[in-house]
Amino acid sequence: MKTETTIQRSESLAVAALLALAGGLLDAYTYLCRGGVFANAQTGNMVLLAIRAAEGNWRGAGHYLVPVAAFAAGVLVTEALKERTPVTRLLHWRQAVLAVEMAALAAVACIPLGAGDGAANVLVSFVCAMQVQAFRKVRGHAFASTMCTGNLRSGTEAFYRGTRKKDPAAMETARCYFAVIGCFIAGAALGGLLLPCMDRWTVLSAVLLQAGAFLWMCL
Repeated sequence: MKTETTIQRSESLAVAALLALAGGLLDAYTYLCRGGVFANAQTGNMVLLAIRAAEGNWRGAGHYLVPVAAFAAGVLVTEALKERTPVTRLLHWRQAVLAVEMAALAAVACIPLGAGDGAANVLVSFVCAMQVQAFRKVRGHAFASTMCTGNLRSGTEAFYRGTRKKDPAAMETARCYFAVIGCFIAGAALGGLLLPCMDRWTVLSAVLLQAGAFLWMCL
């Protein structure tokens, strides 16, 4: 079991918690403020794309293809930054990824509601792809900061091993996963609380959370 002193800062529970908070907030933001969609994961978009294509509704299919393509573009950009960002004692390529994410979300805040919702959701999909591609481990365990299904599966499996086999390491792993899930839920709740007073600018709260992760990695 890796500890906070033997892992990279980018794999620490603190960074995972901040990014999960941001991920939950972004999901609430796009659903409540940008047309009732979840931009963090693309499974639903792919299903709807296939349904529209089967119906012969190519325009409708194209509507769902755009966020899927944006998600793929986010992965490609992340890999490019990973290869080309010079690593120094103060700068890691994952910090460069966070800088791009924060700039993109700041742009989302400036997009008007209504007619601009499609463009905003595309940018959020792009950001979520970058985040899930760059930050893939917490304390050495695979995780995702913008969705919970895999975290729930892994956490529950570890909980079973910990209780059934009296394995303290497995219980620690379970606590780690459930902490991340709790942060994601808290982020979604925070988004719901802030939206009535901050409207489209609520997305800037996710920027602040990502900035916190950026600064934590600088220490």
